[in-house]
Amino acid sequence: MNAERFGDIMKISLPTPFPVGDVNVYVIKGDRLTLIDAGVKTKESWEAFVHGLSQFGLTPEDIEQVALTHHHPDHVGMLDFLPDDIDVIGHRYNEKFLTRDEHFMKEQSQFFERLFRQFGLPKEWEPMLKQMGAPLKFSCEEGRLTKRVKEGDELPGLNGWSVYETPGHAQSHLVFFREKDGTLFAGDHVLATISSNPLLEPPLRFDMERPKPQVQYNESLKKMLHLPIEKAFTGHGGEVTRIHSLVERRLERQHDRAMSVKEMLKDKPLTALEVCINLFPAIYKKELGLTLSETVGQLDYLLDLGQISVRTDEHQVLHYVSE
Repeated sequence: MNAERFGDIMKISLPTPFPVGDVNVYVIKGDRLTLIDAGVKTKESWEAFVHGLSQFGLTPEDIEQVALTHHHPDHVGMLDFLPDDIDVIGHRYNEKFLTRDEHFMKEQSQFFERLFRQFGLPKEWEPMLKQMGAPLKFSCEEGRLTKRVKEGDELPGLNGWSVYETPGHAQSHLVFFREKDGTLFAGDHVLATISSNPLLEPPLRFDMERPKPQVQYNESLKKMLHLPIEKAFTGHGGEVTRIHSLVERRLERQHDRAMSVKEMLKDKPLTALEVCINLFPAIYKKELGLTLSETVGQLDYLLDLGQISVRTDEHQVLHYVSE
């Protein structure tokens, strides 16, 4: 069964080609029938979506607007299959990733090439950078953002649903909270059984400083501790009903991981790549983007705490040093 109703919220689980498995999308009726997130762009996902809607007596043509938690391919892909006149709501960071024009793709490639050189990747590894763009084939190609929202806004057409900015897993990440019953659309910000990966991404403008997603993610998680959340509907897997204790455990475990990274630096300075190889010896080449994001996240966190420092050599490569 790929569809389930929770009061006024309709949950539909859709297949993806990614290791994380199915992605959840949600339909809720307010002043406008709203879809929360839009799955991947595959035939299998679309067929599962149409079937799921039919179990509630709905069709894709009934959807009046889409609210995006973030821009990753498994959350925006089916925008290409929905009616052209549908409203798409989200953080302004989504815009570049939905349109992905030639200028943006060139800037993004340059951003990662420069960044990975700083992290100590040898030049012969540069072809591996192209692998990082492979998931984009499951994203939309004709998407567009018609309405920007930010923290403090209320979702258009959904009275009582407040917007909170939660960068970390993605620079565009938002969650939507209904205070009257403590319901949260969490996207990938908080998942029941796995920790979300804070992923390296370019800044909103390419002349801005690189975001530090792990540091951002921790602050975004702490934001959830101040909301009276009773149930969180997540982007993958089941619902979360004890989100505050889960958030506290995730923060503790992340701190412990960072301290183990600090131990690696006691004997000698290491580049981010060298730390990454120590942390993920079996998979770092296959999952370069994910493993480097995790590694750099821990290093950024330690730098933010003042637990380590960083030096730049004559080749502009960063070397991390335990304090």
